[in-house]
Amino acid sequence: MSGTSLDGVDAVLADFDGLRPTILGHCSAPLPASLRCELLALNTPSDNELHRAALAANGLARLYADQVAQLLRECGIAASTVRAVGAHGQTVRHRPQEFDETGYTLQLNNPALLAELCGITVVADFRSRDVAAGGQGAPLVPPFHQAFFGQPGHTLAVLNIGGISNITLLDPGKPDLCGFDCGPGNALMDAWCETHTGRPYDDAGCWAASGRVNTDLLTGLLAEPFFAKPAPKSTGRDVFNTHWLTEKLGMVQDITPCDVQATLAELTALGCARSLLEIAPHCSELLVCGGGALNTHLMNRMQAALPLCRVVSTAEFGLPPLQVEASAFAWLAQQALDGIPASVKSVTGARGARILGAIYPA
Repeated sequence: MSGTSLDGVDAVLADFDGLRPTILGHCSAPLPASLRCELLALNTPSDNELHRAALAANGLARLYADQVAQLLRECGIAASTVRAVGAHGQTVRHRPQEFDETGYTLQLNNPALLAELCGITVVADFRSRDVAAGGQGAPLVPPFHQAFFGQPGHTLAVLNIGGISNITLLDPGKPDLCGFDCGPGNALMDAWCETHTGRPYDDAGCWAASGRVNTDLLTGLLAEPFFAKPAPKSTGRDVFNTHWLTEKLGMVQDITPCDVQATLAELTALGCARSLLEIAPHCSELLVCGGGALNTHLMNRMQAALPLCRVVSTAEFGLPPLQVEASAFAWLAQQALDGIPASVKSVTGARGARILGAIYPA
């Protein structure tokens, strides 16, 4: 899995023989600087996109293959015993239901090359079928959240904070699963931090904690129409990008970089907290995964916004925060190979459940 945050690749080895998935191993690697810059550039229109995107997809597939090989070495597992690799790819455009009512979602990847390099069947392109069925194509992880974290008779929510944040409500008393994108996660904070400090992210949110929230800027950021849209909804860098932030900053005067960082952290915290309060105001536990779970300041700000809810890492429930999303796409790959529909109409808004993923045999 390489997510919208563009911070690296996470790989897990998952065993699905039991009632709940068992994670046998995990490894990660940062994206090489040149590949990261190219993937980020391909989020916006530019010259020679088709050629550059194809080469970036090849580079990403090779990085995926390296992580698969490393993971298997560390776990002492032969490639021949692995049923499949689930490879999400790197989202560079996400415009469902736009332009021609169907729209599109685009994840760069070369699953054919990945299958060649690994000698293992690859399942990829998980989102397109849901979009073709009239859905958002995102988020796709709520069914996995339900399978791994769901507890009979207990309501809780799972919040993934990657580049974009998304939430899943697990309420045994409701017949339909609920999940949607909340808005920005780490993407804006990481970009602002790198621009002004040279660091790729704000470690533990210390820089944001040193600043003060600018209420005028926060009000302007929260005025983005996405926040008021009803679910099903999804978003990405197509909306929440540095150009968007620059436009909002143009309406505010005399603000320091650390105050902007503090305000961006508050934006993410409030976007996530308000999403939970909208769907389950009495929820008592929020499990957080993704890189945002390691941002102490952000976790504290969400806890402040949700005084009646315990905000904790998914690690307390058996799965470390940096392993959740990769585990989810391993689970989606298994569902595809078994011919089980994995999209959820109540989450994505598609016309019905669909089998997700294209299969590239070894």
